[in-house]
Amino acid sequence: MDKLRRVLAGQEDEDQGGLTEVLDATTLSYSTRIKCFLVCFACGILCSILGTALLFLPNGMPLFAVFYTLGNAAALLSTCFLMGPLKQLKRMFEPTRLLATCVMLLCLALTLCSVFWWQKNGLAILFCILQFLAMTWYSISYIPFARDAVMKCFNTCLS
Repeated sequence: MDKLRRVLAGQEDEDQGGLTEVLDATTLSYSTRIKCFLVCFACGILCSILGTALLFLPNGMPLFAVFYTLGNAAALLSTCFLMGPLKQLKRMFEPTRLLATCVMLLCLALTLCSVFWWQKNGLAILFCILQFLAMTWYSISYIPFARDAVMKCFNTCLS
């Protein structure tokens, strides 16, 4: 729509790059972004629940690790629909979230490594727990003062 307005106003730039044309063609409306977010997030939750259910099958540990990791990755990627992938990546690696982001991404990779290459099921469970904790810590970083409240709660419980 903006491109049409620029053309009608006579402000069309002739030397626009291909990237600008692609970005203009791929912008999503607000309702489409919300719908895509909800679908992707729901798929992530479904994969995590399915992975947990598959854990109880004989030799279900690799399936659990894959589905649980895919579920967390889908839930994380779903936020790209809300604010756009570049802005989301910038916010993920802000100094306040840097440690949680790095631990979360590292645990995603280490979970799959522990199941497929190292074949250590106990280690995979540990990395899945760390995935959960890192994802939780990362998620509450978007809520103002939530980390402080959690820290105060743990300090009160431990003292």
